[in-house]
Amino acid sequence: MPGKIKVKLTRSIHGRLKKHQCSVRGLGLSRINQVVEVEDTPSVRGMINKVSYMVKVQGD
Repeated sequence: MPGKIKVKLTRSIHGRLKKHQCSVRGLGLSRINQVVEVEDTPSVRGMINKVSYMVKVQGD
């Protein structure tokens, strides 16, 4: 059973690549400084790695 991780959006998605915008939305983020708790799975980790310049992971 995978654990949970908290992800915070730190930068705007405006003007970014469409794939990066979709990854941020796929993580459940829509506003700057919003924090969501997501499952720690390889697919979620991949999305986080793709947009690592826009998000911060809290509590690894």
